[in-house]
Amino acid sequence: MTELSIAIGQLIRSKRLELQITQESLALQCGIDRSYVGRIERGEVNITVEKLYEIAEILKINPQELLPTLES
Repeated sequence: MTELSIAIGQLIRSKRLELQITQESLALQCGIDRSYVGRIERGEVNITVEKLYEIAEILKINPQELLPTLES
């Protein structure tokens, strides 16, 4: 797990919960397994840019909102 993948996962989880979307619903709309959504949200996997855009579209946000600001 990297700090970046953990931060992205936390942003995805936060927005998903804000919209009251279940992991199962997000997974179905993305065409992935629910357990994979959990692994994304925990930062256990690195997702592709395409999957990031797909998730952002489902969450009705700009993909940049799922990218954390990195401190130097």
